[in-house]
Order: sequence, then structure tokens, then C-alpha cells
Amino acid sequence: MNAIKRNNVTVTGKGEKPMLFAHGYGCDQNMWRYITPAFQDDYKIILFDHIGFGNSDASTYSKDRYSSLHGYATDVLEICYELDLQDVIFVGHSVSAMIGVLAAIQEPERFSKLVLVSPSPSFINDGDYYGGFNREDIEGLLMSLDGDYLGWSNTIAPVIMGNAERPELARELAQSFCKSNPEIANDFAHITFLSDHRRDLPQVKTDTLILQCSEDAIAPPPVGEYTHRSIAGSKITILEATGHCPNLSAPEETIKAIKNFL
Repeated sequence: MNAIKRNNVTVTGKGEKPMLFAHGYGCDQNMWRYITPAFQDDYKIILFDHIGFGNSDASTYSKDRYSSLHGYATDVLEICYELDLQDVIFVGHSVSAMIGVLAAIQEPERFSKLVLVSPSPSFINDGDYYGGFNREDIEGLLMSLDGDYLGWSNTIAPVIMGNAERPELARELAQSFCKSNPEIANDFAHITFLSDHRRDLPQVKTDTLILQCSEDAIAPPPVGEYTHRSIAGSKITILEATGHCPNLSAPEETIKAIKNFL
């Protein structure tokens, strides 16, 4: 099966220059619905679902292929091949920020810009590096997920989303988690929260913007600053938005920051 069908790729927009949007853990391309209309007139908009999420074809899932984020980066590149995308502006949220980093390292000539929304190269504290979590915290989180994925989804969604005064955002995120393929979501969570891509960041040669929320329980500000320092020539914008999903909670501020960069 080709990548277009496998990853439920949709292409819209009136422009020629491609903007490829990649969603975060447990979500799907619908999570960009407040962002993409602002770019429809000037860019070609490409959206897709990671395998096991949204309307992707979960039957194509392979534990071997998706044993690390490199497998998901390969999916991104295959989408680019099949659509013949060049000079791609890649916009990746959360774990997809690192997926975009890996794709751009593998084929730097294919990407013109990277926009990393709430990125984290590693969630686990290590010496002077502050990722936001102790290893025991992550292991407990994953153990909880292994035991009761639906219960875990409803518990973790408000933590990820933040913005407690807007509970409808956390409900949407929890519902998105619950629609995911549980087995694949479980595997992807282990890969997401246990991966360490700090050493990959200095290899990025693509013009990069980091969007960091002012408060984020999942990827706190020191993580964004570390990512910025590690990618030579990168720019960072600290958003007034809080939580881990400014594409949902603060779309206008997110759009403005991306447009300023472009």
C-alpha cells in the first residue's frame, strides 16, 4: 500500500510551496483544523495520520518498522516522495517535532524549514538536563497505560492539555486518545516517552523555529531552551499560551508566530 492511502493523506490549499503538518501522540490531522486555514491561500497544505491513529490503515503496522521514531520519519519521507514535495515546510507537534528532525537530518535538501511545536528530545531528567520527568515517573506512567489505556487516556489528557479553565479541550484530547488503536498507541507511547534524541539536534541544518509554551507540564520551558541551544541558528518563540497543545488552545498566537518565521 502506498503512503498516501496508508497515512490517510489529504492535500488542500491554493499555493505551490508545501506545508506538511504532523500531529502529536494520540491525535490525528484534525488537531490542525484551527491552524491550516490561515495558510490555505498561500501554501499547499498536506495533512496525514500516523499509523494507528485517525483514519490511517492500522493493518500496515509493523513492530519492527515502528520500533523507533525513525520508522515514523520514513513515513514522512515516503509521503514527500509520492507527492514529489520539495522545499517542504514541516510543522510537527510534540513527538512529531522529533520525527521531523530525523527526516530533515536524513534528507536535508528536501526541507526548507522546520517548525517544532512543543518539542522534547528527551522527557527524562539526566544530570544537568531537565526533561521534566524522573525515569521512575515515566515508568509509572507507562505501567498505568499498560494496565488501563482508556483510564490512562482520561487521566493524562488534562495534564497534557493544561488550561484547566477550558475542560472541553482535555475532553477532546481524551476522546482522540480513546479512538486510537490501543496496541499501537501503547507501543508509540513507550517509544515517545523513552526515546532520547538529544544527540540528533546538532545535526539539524534546516532553518528551525521552536514554539515553546510559557507553561507546559509535558515539555517545560527548559526543554525548549535546550532544543534551541542545540540546533545551530534556530529561533525560539515563547508563547503566552499554556499547556502542551497551543495548536488547539491558542491557535491565533501559534499562527502569528509561524507567519512571522515564514
